[in-house]
Amino acid sequence: MTAPSAAAAPPSDPAGGAADRPVLEVRDLVKHFPVRSKSVIRRQIGEVHAVCGVSFDIRANETLGLVGESGSGKSTTARTLLNLQPATSGAVMFAGRDLTKLSRADMRPLRRELQIVFQDPYAALDPRISVNEIVAEPLRIHRSFGADGRGQVRELLRLVGLNPEHGNRYPHEFSGGQRQRIGIARALALRPKVLVLDEPVSALDVSIQAGILNLLRDLQEELGLSYLFVAHDLSVVRHIAHRVAVMYLGRIVEVAPAARLFGSPAHPYTQALISAIPLPDPRRERARRRILLTGDVPNPISPPSGCRFRTRCPKFAGQLTEPERNKCVDEVPELVDRGTGAPVACHYAEPLHLLDSPA
Repeated sequence: MTAPSAAAAPPSDPAGGAADRPVLEVRDLVKHFPVRSKSVIRRQIGEVHAVCGVSFDIRANETLGLVGESGSGKSTTARTLLNLQPATSGAVMFAGRDLTKLSRADMRPLRRELQIVFQDPYAALDPRISVNEIVAEPLRIHRSFGADGRGQVRELLRLVGLNPEHGNRYPHEFSGGQRQRIGIARALALRPKVLVLDEPVSALDVSIQAGILNLLRDLQEELGLSYLFVAHDLSVVRHIAHRVAVMYLGRIVEVAPAARLFGSPAHPYTQALISAIPLPDPRRERARRRILLTGDVPNPISPPSGCRFRTRCPKFAGQLTEPERNKCVDEVPELVDRGTGAPVACHYAEPLHLLDSPA
């Protein structure tokens, strides 16, 4: 079992590829959080633009990686599409229904099909009950814990690589990687179709990360699962994702198959992220091209006009003419294929080869 590295090959496309009908479709999803004054009468004085018009789909047996810096809106997107928090606008289509329009009662039957694995495995597990009860909880809530309920729990623990004999223990008696396996077993209890994985390995050591990623790939192949894999570590995403969507300040700026995105990214932000992935060969690491971003991420309460990335874009700062810069300031770039082979939200997108090139 090896740790994921920058040289790891992306997984091959799932069977059927683009011809498959999407299992889940997200269209123009928006989530704004109100900002209120600190006075006695708390008036709304602004909005945090956390997610702004995000669109993507997830196909059968596919892993879609959702990546970006902290604060880009990845986790908010994941929670909003599951209706764990209400969307401001937009649609999330699953099984012919728009999840954003459903009440909690209407969502409950669909929770069987859509599950989430959280970033912190310890905080996600109730420390007061045994692992057997943690895994059995979804079955009891959905009244699926029948005469063979205990056998189901034992099989779920075995499925994620845990000893069923340890089911009477409590979460604090397990390591971080084992606790995340417990969280995965709980998410799988109802046999969902889609798993949202919200940075599931970011709190784990690299060697443990590899074990969890390999487990997820095996489960996907065995159970026919579709994943939305949220992460900020592109080395991890490269190891598991079939396609990758890159977010910046609430918007998706590029979507492409993993091999294309890591081989020739077209958006300047994606290029900067990929140029930061360490290479295992020290000689090539020293000789490679680096793209450094200057400045801070803008305030999501008042994001820049036009292209939101322009305030940190190396191309905007030094390569564009005045009319071209004006276009970046005035016009929001649409997420469309601009001749690069994949959708990219940049007026002047240009593929750039960054990884696996000779020194």
